[in-house]
Amino acid sequence: MNFNIHVVDNCSTDGSAEVIEAEFPQVTVLRSPQNNGYAYANNLALREILRSEALPRYVLLLNPDTVLPKTALAEMLRFMDAHPDAGAAGPRLVRQDGSLDLACRRSFPTPEVSFYRMLGLSKIFPKSRKLARYNLTFLDPCDVAEIDSVVGAFMLVRGEILREVGLLDENFFMYGEDLDWAFRIKRAGWKVYYNGTVEVLHYKGESSRQRSIKTAFEFYRAMLTFYRKHYASTTSPAIGLLVVTAIYVRGALALFPPIVRAVLDGRVITGRGVRARR
Repeated sequence: MNFNIHVVDNCSTDGSAEVIEAEFPQVTVLRSPQNNGYAYANNLALREILRSEALPRYVLLLNPDTVLPKTALAEMLRFMDAHPDAGAAGPRLVRQDGSLDLACRRSFPTPEVSFYRMLGLSKIFPKSRKLARYNLTFLDPCDVAEIDSVVGAFMLVRGEILREVGLLDENFFMYGEDLDWAFRIKRAGWKVYYNGTVEVLHYKGESSRQRSIKTAFEFYRAMLTFYRKHYASTTSPAIGLLVVTAIYVRGALALFPPIVRAVLDGRVITGRGVRARR
């Protein structure tokens, strides 16, 4: 199997890029002078691939917080070979505790799907094919299914997609870019598959654990960006107002706890009131 590995150092300060270059000279390390987000960083490597004389059969987006069993990549490549209509595919991602990473198989967040999600109906009725479409929890985790989108933590894409569909949309900072890419891939006539027969470990959230306020903000900003890009023009003004209002309200509720924690972490409550912690 012939392959090239590109590692994008997204403006890190811990010397990891130097370690990779020393330990793995066969790897191409690309350094970004600033952290402009997940889509921006991946596009640095994707542009390098586009500049090559011939496109590879497949391109794999892979997060650094994933662990692949020895046969996982080979099995996914065989899956793509067996499904020539597949523009992209992803495996079953599991968390460290063995639970399913629900983001590994999703439907597009249409106003209807998002409405059920925001009301909590998808959690109350996880086996409903109508109400639980957001994370497709009615599907067997080990099944193979045609879906709307897989997650960018492990997203295997056919090489020709890069020229036919284009790169990741850098308006998305750290969420939504995979959904948007899948949306454009399907709009171009390709299919997206979830392959639950292949398992990959995902230490989800490790890269954003220390940035909970930024993480929450970007999650809801991505929802708003995706809605405005793909659904706003075809949604009635009344429904559109409800969708946008719901995103702002849910975003505010999500941001409130980490903001309060950040404030309290920087203060000490004493008998005389609040004093800054040194």
